[in-house]
Amino acid sequence: MKLRDVAHSRTGDKGNTSNISVIAYRPEDFPLIRELVTVERVRTQLAGLNPSQVTRYELPKLGALNFVIAGALGGGVTRSLALDAHGKALSSILLDMDLERS
Repeated sequence: MKLRDVAHSRTGDKGNTSNISVIAYRPEDFPLIRELVTVERVRTQLAGLNPSQVTRYELPKLGALNFVIAGALGGGVTRSLALDAHGKALSSILLDMDLERS
């Protein structure tokens, strides 16, 4: 099962920092997301971007996690030569995460 099967996301960015929220479609899926979508797994999923720091915030009443990912935007949207490697593109990479217990 992919993360996108149980959640959607919203994104934003400021400078060289991306902000990606992962929101469960159904409240009963939030515990699974909270267990499996860890800082370490997000860092691994976005390893190609070489983020300097990943911070997770839990919003259980919304059934959501919010990840603040520093150093992931190649210097920032206005400085990067990447083709739309921001916002929605990063959330698509994150939502492609396999949700399997190891």
